[in-house]
Amino acid sequence: MEANVSTRTIPTVEVAKALCKGCDYCVITCPEEVLAFSEKINKRGYRYAYYLGSDCTGCGICFYNCPEPGAITVYKKGAEN
Repeated sequence: MEANVSTRTIPTVEVAKALCKGCDYCVITCPEEVLAFSEKINKRGYRYAYYLGSDCTGCGICFYNCPEPGAITVYKKGAEN
């Protein structure tokens, strides 16, 4: 008999700070308010967005509203219950 192991997903957001242009679309549109702007500036001269570290639902609204290809990635990492 095999053990019953369930898996749930834990979403997280990764912002490529080098690509972010600081447009604010991801921060404004995030329904969970889990993105903010850094006080630091990237190599392009923009304050970049970053993930606050928790409460992402994985909805992808930030990804779909970002005009810069590759700047935002939404991950759903597996974790054992």
